[in-house]
Amino acid sequence: MSDVDSPWLIVGLGNPGPEYAANRHNVGFMVVDLIADRMGGRFKAHKSRAQVVEGRLGMPGMSSRRVVIAKPMSFMNLSGGPVNALRDFYKVPVGNIVAIHDELDIDYGALRLKRGGGDNGHNGLKSMTKAMGPDYHRARFGIGRPPGRMDVAAFVLKDFSSVERKELDYFVDRAADAVETLIVDGLERAQGTYNS
Repeated sequence: MSDVDSPWLIVGLGNPGPEYAANRHNVGFMVVDLIADRMGGRFKAHKSRAQVVEGRLGMPGMSSRRVVIAKPMSFMNLSGGPVNALRDFYKVPVGNIVAIHDELDIDYGALRLKRGGGDNGHNGLKSMTKAMGPDYHRARFGIGRPPGRMDVAAFVLKDFSSVERKELDYFVDRAADAVETLIVDGLERAQGTYNS
């Protein structure tokens, strides 16, 4: 089965549970929730310790791609286990995996798409890379740096500020568009349009 015929696995990184739902660290969950919503899918529990939605992205016919959207139900620093189990179960090549995650080193709302690279201290990426190597795609959603001397861990586990929330829906929508473009039209096209 070539990469073209293989399904894609879109992984939103976050922490499970209502107390984390609006945290900066959970922006990956927010983006995959929107993509699933656009496809008309509902998340269902999967034996891999993740919630998944299966469907298609793109125009019906030639350009449509089979996708599995996932939210690992382990904590962020253990994301690699469920993602690797899903990769095996659905027979997804590592190059057909997209991880959507928060990124401290990019301004709030800015987006960067890339394939491969380091984990930049992100525990979800660290866990995924340990489980299957670094050659997957990343949709890096900028959350900016913590103000003053605020601890990074405290910052990512806080909800978006009221000022940030005014634009959050727009940025999440844009990130969902970018991931769909990456899968249907390829990384270069998506980077040209969305890398800010």
